[in-house]
Amino acid sequence: MIKDFIKLAWGNISHRKIRSWLTMIGIFIGIAAVVSLIALGQGLEKAVITQFNIAGTDVLTIQAQGTGQGPPGAGVVNHLTQDQLDKIDDVLGVDVAIGRIIQTGKLEYNDQLGFGFAASMPDGEARKAVHEILNLKAEKGRLLRDDDRYSVVLGNDFLDKTDFGKEITVGSKVLINDKSFTVVGFLEKKGSFTVDSAVLMNEEPLIEISNIPEGEYDIIVARVKNTDDIPKIKEDIERVLRKERNVKLGEEDFTVETPEGALKNLKKTLFAVQLFVYIIASISIVVGGIGIMNTMYTAVLERTKEIGIMKSIGASNRSIFTIFFIESGVLGLVGGIIGVLLGMGIAELLAALGSAALGDGFITTQFSPLLLFGALAFSFIIGTLAGLLPAMQASKMSPVDALNYTK
Repeated sequence: MIKDFIKLAWGNISHRKIRSWLTMIGIFIGIAAVVSLIALGQGLEKAVITQFNIAGTDVLTIQAQGTGQGPPGAGVVNHLTQDQLDKIDDVLGVDVAIGRIIQTGKLEYNDQLGFGFAASMPDGEARKAVHEILNLKAEKGRLLRDDDRYSVVLGNDFLDKTDFGKEITVGSKVLINDKSFTVVGFLEKKGSFTVDSAVLMNEEPLIEISNIPEGEYDIIVARVKNTDDIPKIKEDIERVLRKERNVKLGEEDFTVETPEGALKNLKKTLFAVQLFVYIIASISIVVGGIGIMNTMYTAVLERTKEIGIMKSIGASNRSIFTIFFIESGVLGLVGGIIGVLLGMGIAELLAALGSAALGDGFITTQFSPLLLFGALAFSFIIGTLAGLLPAMQASKMSPVDALNYTK
């Protein structure tokens, strides 16, 4: 019986193809937006977690507040200093504190221009600590040494990359901010944009090609001895910096961020963006539902005589209700199927574009069965709810009135 109802519903939808397609637009646009956003959001969240796992859970990041635009230190008036670095290093529980410069760099090779983040590497034991914190290893060539002057190590994204029209290899000469550097190695792939796209050089040459005075830093990284002490160490560092930078409690011009805090803030930002798109997509789905309701009311009017004939030969109110109820549900479900397929395509396209811009594999998509089947179920429910009132109206028609109905 249900199979016959579905066939009848599909036949009615197919008979009015243009109207059916126009009716489903709102549904599949909304479903496509939800599917693509959730798939990208889950993939991006996984990438963000990977980034923080690479940096470790025993590291505090100290940064002077600036405009918030660009790399760390952008727009900062009062930079972190060597004296402040020394004070942080003396805080009880801090294993080592490392000052780093991170600047946007112009990279030229084979007469082709590109941009990236140039990051400084400290000397001595601090260099070894950075290697340990980020687990840096060379896939080709070697890592930087203290005596390297104009040498760079490039992230894995530069390896075998032909964006410059010619492959960059160990020994290649590249121009960074118009200064010539020799490539001495490439890092192993980490699945982290900040590492895989990095341009590492020693501190002195980076100071030379940037606008940072010697003894000033964009960020300070502090590794702690015991992760259980992170909250107290964070408070101690904040107290030291307030004194050193002559600022009051609540008026800090710096941030001391724990890995958990940074991850929490990023998740909040991702959630806010997702929530905004969910609202827009929900509006589209509701409009689609209203479109289905309008279409079903029109279908009831157009098929009034048909309803009268079916009732006159014995069709029950329940059968009439079921026909229109299933038809509206099928409209929603088909719109959902198209929306899911469209959303998967959009998500894969955006992931490919994002990975091309930010590094291979940085953004991935995750299509869970719950997401896909949930989207289909939701679209079917929206369709059936939209068809509820029209179906009830059709089922309550008097056979005599329906047969005598004229447009």
